[in-house]
Formats: sequence, C-alpha cells, structure tokens
Amino acid sequence: MDPRTDPLERAHRHAADWFATLGKRPVPASATADEVSDALGRDLPAGPSDPGDVVDLLARACEPGLTAMPSGRFYGLVIGGTEPAALAADWLVGAWDQNNGLRAVTPAVAAVEEVAAAWLLDLLGLPAEAAVGFPTSATTANLTCLLAARDRLLGQAGWDTARDGLTGAPRVRVITGAEGHESVHYALRYLGLGRPDTVAADDQGRLDPAALAASLRPGEPTIVVLQAGNVHSGAFDPFGPAIAAAHDAGAWVHVDGAFGLFAAVSPALQHLTAGVEGADSWTTDAHKTLNVPYDCGIAIVRDPVALGAAAGKHGDYLILDEAGDPFDRVPELSRRARGVPVWAVLRSLGRSGVADLVDGFCRHAAAFAEGIRAFPRAEVLNDVDYTQVCAAFGDDERTRAVTQAVLADGTAWMSGSRWHDRAVLRVSVSNWATTEDDVRRSLDALERAVRSVEP
Repeated sequence: MDPRTDPLERAHRHAADWFATLGKRPVPASATADEVSDALGRDLPAGPSDPGDVVDLLARACEPGLTAMPSGRFYGLVIGGTEPAALAADWLVGAWDQNNGLRAVTPAVAAVEEVAAAWLLDLLGLPAEAAVGFPTSATTANLTCLLAARDRLLGQAGWDTARDGLTGAPRVRVITGAEGHESVHYALRYLGLGRPDTVAADDQGRLDPAALAASLRPGEPTIVVLQAGNVHSGAFDPFGPAIAAAHDAGAWVHVDGAFGLFAAVSPALQHLTAGVEGADSWTTDAHKTLNVPYDCGIAIVRDPVALGAAAGKHGDYLILDEAGDPFDRVPELSRRARGVPVWAVLRSLGRSGVADLVDGFCRHAAAFAEGIRAFPRAEVLNDVDYTQVCAAFGDDERTRAVTQAVLADGTAWMSGSRWHDRAVLRVSVSNWATTEDDVRRSLDALERAVRSVEP
C-alpha cells in the first residue's frame, strides 16, 4: 500500500465526521488555543510517528477548538463556506502538488486557471483582455493591482521603479472614500505609498464623486481606489461618475471588490456595479462570495503589460512560455494552484448558479433585517441592498451586551463592530450552506439574546 493512502483515508473520515456535526454543534469553539496546544503535545517527539496516527491526533486535539465557520450560521465576518466541488478540487490540488508558476512545467493546472480566469472576466463583465492572477487574499490581490498601478504611473512620470526603487521617486497620491477598507491601507503601506487621502462619503459609505473630482489634481500621479461592498453597509461607490472624474485627471482607478464585485453576476443586482468595467484594475476574493477554500484572492488588471512589468520574474533557469506564465501575475514564484477550486465552483454552479448564490445571500440578509426590526429597541442602521446588516439595540452598552449574549448562546456567530461612532451587531451573509431554517434559528437566538438583556 502506498504510505499516503492510510492517512488520507483517515483524514477523509475525520472530515466527514466534522461535516456531520455542523448542523447542530455550537458555532463558537469550546476549547482555547492553549487547551488545543496541550492536547497536541508541546514537546517535539524524539522519533517518527505513524502518519495515520498523526492525522488522528490532529483531528482529535483540534475538534473542540474549531469554529463552525462552514456551517450556515456563521455571520461574523465576510467568510464563505466551502462549496463541495471546490473543496474536492482543493484536495486534488494538494495531492497533485503542482507549483503553478511556469506554464510549460505545470500545463494542466496552468490551463485550468486560464479557463477559470476567462470565465471570471465573462461573469463579471470585465475586459476579456485583462490579466488575472490568483494570489493569497484580497489584501495581496489589492497589493498586486496597486503595484501595477504604482509602477505604471511612475513610469509615465519618467521613473523606473524596478531599477531605482522608490527613494527620490515622485509621490504617487492615493485617494479613497472615507470608508475605504483597511486591506487597501495595508497594501499601500507595503508598497511604500503610505496612508491615502480620503474624500467624503454618504451615510452608507459611498464615495462622493463631486468631492473626488474637486480633490483631483490633473498631471499628478494618482491612484483612485473605489469600493464594491462596504464592510458595514454593503454599499457600492458610484462607479460611472467616479471613474469618469478620475480618468479625466489621468488617474488610475482600482476597485476593491473583495466580496461585492460578484453583484455584477446577478441581473437583480447589476445596477450596483454599473460602470465598474471602466476601471483599470479590480480585486475580489474567491473564498468570500465564491465559497472556495482558503486562500484565494483574485487580482485583475486591464493591461496585462502593466501587470507583467510590475510582477513578472526572470531567471536563466526558468522555463518561460511565450504565452506568459502564471507567476507573471502574482507576487509569488512558488504557489499552489489556487485557481483550480475557482474553476470547479464555476463549472459546478454555472452562470445561473453563481447568480442564484449571490441572490440567496441578499435574500437571507433582507430576512435578517426584517426580523431584527421586530425586536424591542432594535434599529437596522444600513440600507440592506446587498449582504450586510448592521443593527443597534439601544445605546452602545446594550448593543454590546446583546452581541455577547448571542455569542454565548452558541447557535450563531454575529460579530460586534463600530460604525458611525456607534456599537453595532454586524451580520454578514456569505455562505452557500445558509438556509432559511438557519436564518430562522439564528433570529430566534438573537431574540433570546435581546430579551435576556436589561431593557
């Protein structure tokens, strides 16, 4: 017997046992990280262990410390579950063990990612000629796109970043709305661009295009970052007028669409992304709306030359392909074939299935909002146009108490946050496994939490 077979079979059994618990287990973990460490054993063994026994120990020690994120009742962060075809494809990716950097070396997984990329561009209504990379996350996808933007703008200003670095370079100004996401700020910091300038946004976090136009300075190297899906309200920036104003000033426009870009797939929601195709780059995150396993960001750049010049690699030992290589589109030389589970979920669901998936998230979010409004002293603070619901239950102290009570109940996970200087309970619906019954059970748990707190 191949020595890999037994541990894989044991892992399969443990995975099946885990899935069987998701319908009824409390969503929060029941053990702390320290308790799991103790169960694993803190001392490195002096000698080898049977691989199957290692798998059994890992599953047994970790089980009480697992959060039921794949269940239909986890709404604490914008975290999707794992769609069945995508999970199975990811297991194959691990078994195949292909480093998808060079097209000629790993033609199978390179081809799968190329097909997935073409399907994504088609689904999202983005330019067919755009380059698509599969880095680790939305943060690194933002970094990848903004890297291409930075180098293109500095090149236009006569500065060669690859040769001369950033010391002494012209400043590249970055502008975001007042409620831009921190993942963009991280990426800018890593790129040496610092904190962005911000312009006014409305009460839902939508950037004001008139304020943007007034802040632009034609001729100055500038990146404008717009948002598809505010992390609290779910709101979308007005892409048409904002992109037109930015391009009139010669700016590069990037869209952070970590979970919102897939609204473009649904006929009922396409108005939210109207005009987004006019941008220069886009980011989304496949482990959110598409529900593939961690990790899988998606970086899309209209001009493949700009992305290749910024992210491409060279080495005499590399076997390059005239058609281009996967490592020309991500900031990594070695990586797993992340696009394979993306292909699997798209092939499994098809165009209508992806639209139904997104529409289902929005339908569940609307049901949450309707249920919450019926609770004593409850307010829904955002326009529930997409997948996010932000609620308050009186003053900050009471809202925080409700949040703690619903987490202690264990039926569902809903996170606290702060928005517009108020404590809020935030519900993010982004899991294919969420059902109407999950929503009902979660609202029942939230009602118990509300009633348990002093009025």
